[in-house]
Amino acid sequence: MTSLIEQLLSTEEGKTLEFKRDLSSPRNILKTLVAFANSAGGQLLIGIDDDRQVVGVERPLDDEERLCNLIADSISPHLVPNLEIVTHQGKSILMVETFPSNSRPHYLKNEGQDKGVYVRLGSSNRPAGAELIAELRRSTTGVTFDEQPMLTLNIADLDMDAAQRLFGPDHPLTEEALLTLRLLVPEQGRLVPTKGAILLFGKNRLQHFPDAWVQCGRFTGTDKARIFDHIEIHSHLPGCVEEIMNFLKKHAMRGADFSEIRRKDVWSIPLPLLREAIINALVHADYSHQGAPVRVAFFDNRIEVESPGILVPGMTVEAMKRGVSNLRNRVIARVFRELKLIEQWGSGVSRIFREAREHGLPEPTIEEIGMHLRLTVYLRSQAATETGAAMLTSDQSHSSSTQQDPVSRLESRLESRLESALAARVVLLLDNKAAGKAELASLMGQKAVSGALHRQIRLLLDRHLIEMTLPDKPNSRFQQYRLTKEGVTVVTETKKALG
Repeated sequence: MTSLIEQLLSTEEGKTLEFKRDLSSPRNILKTLVAFANSAGGQLLIGIDDDRQVVGVERPLDDEERLCNLIADSISPHLVPNLEIVTHQGKSILMVETFPSNSRPHYLKNEGQDKGVYVRLGSSNRPAGAELIAELRRSTTGVTFDEQPMLTLNIADLDMDAAQRLFGPDHPLTEEALLTLRLLVPEQGRLVPTKGAILLFGKNRLQHFPDAWVQCGRFTGTDKARIFDHIEIHSHLPGCVEEIMNFLKKHAMRGADFSEIRRKDVWSIPLPLLREAIINALVHADYSHQGAPVRVAFFDNRIEVESPGILVPGMTVEAMKRGVSNLRNRVIARVFRELKLIEQWGSGVSRIFREAREHGLPEPTIEEIGMHLRLTVYLRSQAATETGAAMLTSDQSHSSSTQQDPVSRLESRLESRLESALAARVVLLLDNKAAGKAELASLMGQKAVSGALHRQIRLLLDRHLIEMTLPDKPNSRFQQYRLTKEGVTVVTETKKALG
């Protein structure tokens, strides 16, 4: 037992561990026990101060009896954790172990069933909202959210043509097949679609689930201060996978013409790994949660894939890494597997971590942030290696030098000087000839002029690095931009610095 206590004391407080000095604040202790029972269980050690120093409890038997009475009187449904008095460094510690409960949601009686339910997020206890309370109840019945019927709808509300195209001619979606996939369920003598069916193939999905879409953004730098490109994806969920991947590929391989020089910046991003992360987010998102879609954010040093909803009850990050699977959406998962988007249950997250190790990338992180789950994949530097280029796609290889080409090096140096990759790109394009905003956007692979491009042009004008060709007609559709003398000097000095 002493070795266990030493191990716990060397561990940071988190989802399944908390330390308390004494019973002077019993409400916080009770909240923790409720949160443990409603989440993944946990251990509470009483007699440990904020610095994780053992101070012990003065009257261990009395405190044990008092805590037992508090739990019995204050928590409903009845909760029976394991209580044990252990000795460490000659001092008594009260150790309380709570297991994931099949009677959840537990709540504090004096706060009621609506406000007294708590869940564990990191090292804190968070009040559960109505959607999360409903999920806690569902998790004890064996029925997932996406298996529930939508009684007011029928098969006509499903885009069966799109579904059949995805499944292909060898897998006809007969009535029997739809029932097997639980896209349809019998209800009161008729067949109705499940919530999963509408999420997957609903003709008016957003009418029923307004946050069931995907937001993708490419940010310049390592925060969200400057956005370079973004899209919103409203396709059927299986189709979202390729659209997200295409967005990432677009920014993994960026091309522009500079004085008849074709340049490509190859970002060392492991697309097969990211594909797993995206599929995992779409399959395990809590679509009952309102307020935010699935988000994919591409930064210079990492890619974050964020989905609504925290870990399902009983699940921890450590269990996910080991390949433990606890499906939040069985219908969606079954369809993704039939479409060969999922290879085998529980393998996705463990594969993400394994591939990151094999490619020499930093270990990904999984965090519960607010009421969302964020998986972060960390990237190599922008300079591509042959290995990094090979990771761009599982069925296509690219070769690249370990050194950036001259134009790439020039852009990188300008970026550090101008504090913006987009500004550096604009300056380099205008070093060749004058151009309008639409032409600049086209040369950078954008379909339209983005807000980020508008902002960078304004900043370059304010810094007197570029100027208008028609200064008296700033809003003319013939307006173009060219480098000023100061702009030419910046480019010339940068080229000289590179030798």
